[in-house]
Amino acid sequence: MDYDVVIVGGGPAGSSAGQAAAAAGADAVVVEKGVPRADREGLGPDSTDAAGILDYWVDMMDLDESVPEWVKHRELSGADFVGPSETVNLDSTGMESTYPNFGFTMHRARFDDWLRERAEQAGAEYRVGTGVREVESELTGEPSHTVVLKDGTELDCRYLVLADGPQRTITGKVLDPLLPDGQFEQMASTRANHIAYQEYREIPDDVYEPDRIKFWWGYMPGHTAYPWVFPNDGNVARVGLTMPINLDLDSVENRERYRLLHPDDERVPQGKTYIERLIEDAYPDHSLDEFPLQTDRGKAKGTETYPISSTRPIESPTDANVAVVGGAMGATSAFHEGGDHVAVRTGKIAGRLAALGALKAYNSEWHRAVGDEVLRNVAMADLVREYGPDDWDRVFGVVNDIMPDDGMYDTKDAAFAGLTGLKYYLQYKWTKFGYRSGRYAQIREDDYAL
Repeated sequence: MDYDVVIVGGGPAGSSAGQAAAAAGADAVVVEKGVPRADREGLGPDSTDAAGILDYWVDMMDLDESVPEWVKHRELSGADFVGPSETVNLDSTGMESTYPNFGFTMHRARFDDWLRERAEQAGAEYRVGTGVREVESELTGEPSHTVVLKDGTELDCRYLVLADGPQRTITGKVLDPLLPDGQFEQMASTRANHIAYQEYREIPDDVYEPDRIKFWWGYMPGHTAYPWVFPNDGNVARVGLTMPINLDLDSVENRERYRLLHPDDERVPQGKTYIERLIEDAYPDHSLDEFPLQTDRGKAKGTETYPISSTRPIESPTDANVAVVGGAMGATSAFHEGGDHVAVRTGKIAGRLAALGALKAYNSEWHRAVGDEVLRNVAMADLVREYGPDDWDRVFGVVNDIMPDDGMYDTKDAAFAGLTGLKYYLQYKWTKFGYRSGRYAQIREDDYAL
């Protein structure tokens, strides 16, 4: 079967690519293996993340219509960043935006289903229920690809968009032969990802904050490791965390300073244990029984486990007519817990350019569209790489010292918080400078052998 564009993966990046390609006149198909979920009828993408969208992320997605109300859970007024002793309350992202509120939380499976509807309405075919077995690429002359499904179906195309998420199951098979020996190993899922775990729990009235998202920093060891609470509908919230894979507890310095570690822990606690300890620590006037697990929510029995990118992004081998988008390219981030906005935008760019026969512009286009966002997250993640509990308290203390009354903090304000604030600001600016001109991409287009 012949198509102009085949997209592997039907999440936000893949569906957005399919919608954009079809809207631009291409014969496009989205291939999604499909997983069952307790909160969705039928099969669909994995649909697991903390599922929140900030105000300026709405503009970054560059959608031609608003996210419908049936997809949303809560409108947000701000975010709280809790350290061991210091807490920062933000009532603004500090970014220009057309969205009227701080952001919103949403039902991620419904978001994916809505994006699929948009793709199908634009004319893209959406195949769900059969995964991809292999991709056969012909790179002599005009590149072309044959995507072989597990049921034996062969989909021939000129352009291939890889949107299979942070695990990169198919992306690895396609890119590895194009890179020097071992270079793709740095993108292996166990090295390039964090693991995230969340539970759907009911929150008691007196401590439930339905319009704020909360993050705890310096409570658990590991680079960009932190728990969170995201309000859903009613009194239900997603209580979750992200942490590195295979962290060795023996390598953790000052482990007694982490409030979610216990002296008798012989290894890093499981996600379930971490969440129970967080609830007990953050809400000491309530028992764990007052936060019942909602077993009819989420992927299965009220819980979800999923990988999330924790590395720098990669450019695509566009000379091979291949674009890598969203989590598969590493453009989402463990530092801000996800990246549906970046996934949607990169997918849209790739799909449109493939339909126009102009995919060679993809790398420059995604750098232009989301590069500032990626650069901020990469720089901040590097800056806090070795932070422990005391470091987080120090940083939050500086922020509170110069926080405007309206809660609209901007990073550059740290320059006016004395020598300590100036030091943090200059470190951040220097780190960003080191990644200028797209240097935050760990694999560049010139690295591919074609």
